[in-house]
Amino acid sequence: MRRLVALATTGHVGLLGGAFLFQLAGYAPCAMCLWQRWPHAVGIALGIAALAGLWPRAMAGLAALAALVTAGIGAFHAGVEQVWWPGPASCTGSGAGISGMSGGDLLSTDIPETLVMCDDIVWQFGLTMAGWNAVLSSVLAIVWITAALKRP
Repeated sequence: MRRLVALATTGHVGLLGGAFLFQLAGYAPCAMCLWQRWPHAVGIALGIAALAGLWPRAMAGLAALAALVTAGIGAFHAGVEQVWWPGPASCTGSGAGISGMSGGDLLSTDIPETLVMCDDIVWQFGLTMAGWNAVLSSVLAIVWITAALKRP
């Protein structure tokens, strides 16, 4: 069980670290990209707790849930990128436009130069980053579930 927990925790570290490396390389994250990061952080924390001996089976079960959450967000995000379904209006080109904005909002300099919309594909190797997150996080969920079902 301990090896599976270490493997899954390392997987979360790798996926979250990879996201930060892409960001350092100039690929700015969109809002949905940021949403996908939080469950990885939770998975890392739960993995560390399990490795420390704090209810390892329960921690592995909760970490499986965290992996499934980020996989679900990643799958939804990949679908938005492929225009299979609409994404959040606040993060896609299908928003309400500028009708609800004041002149001050339009002239605001608070908008980052690297603003990325959730329906933009900024990197793709077979799958988009969101798609890869969905696939790899699903694999992590399987590892976590396997760990949770094993005796410590």
